[in-house]
Amino acid sequence: MSTPNKDIDKVEIRVKWDPSGAGEPANDLDIIAATYGPDEPYGSPVYLVHFDSRSPDGTITLNRDSRTGQGYGFDEVMTLELDRLSDAYARVVVGVAIQQRDGHKTFGQIEHTAVQVREGYTNLAEDDFSAVATATAAVVAEFVRDASGSWSFHGAVRGFDGDPGSFASVMGSRSG
Repeated sequence: MSTPNKDIDKVEIRVKWDPSGAGEPANDLDIIAATYGPDEPYGSPVYLVHFDSRSPDGTITLNRDSRTGQGYGFDEVMTLELDRLSDAYARVVVGVAIQQRDGHKTFGQIEHTAVQVREGYTNLAEDDFSAVATATAAVVAEFVRDASGSWSFHGAVRGFDGDPGSFASVMGSRSG
């Protein structure tokens, strides 16, 4: 799922899923973005963007947040304006985590999951999480700034097991 696309300016990460069955706890998936500085591109994130937050400069925003998956089309959408992101950031990692407040739930237990990474009308990557069916969270996109300031996209879905908080702390590490 990797692509040699370079000079990426503005992207959307879009996630959809089916609601849970009647009487079951809601399926709640969340998009999380983490930024990393050039000195520690695989260290701790400088800041996170997720539900109820945005980047300090407004370049990474969660445009749509769903707690149930109800609705048509993509339920959760995040926009990354990489062309406006400060030079203080060299890497942005985006993941999707399943809320675990009502018990352990994996991607394989939620029907019709899908993620798209889009630049304009072009799909850079699409996935249905089937390769990480036993995971509770997954990295879905990585954007890296090169020495000239251009951003490149790397799309490899990597699964993790843990709640959204623990996932956010390790999602940008070299190991998964």
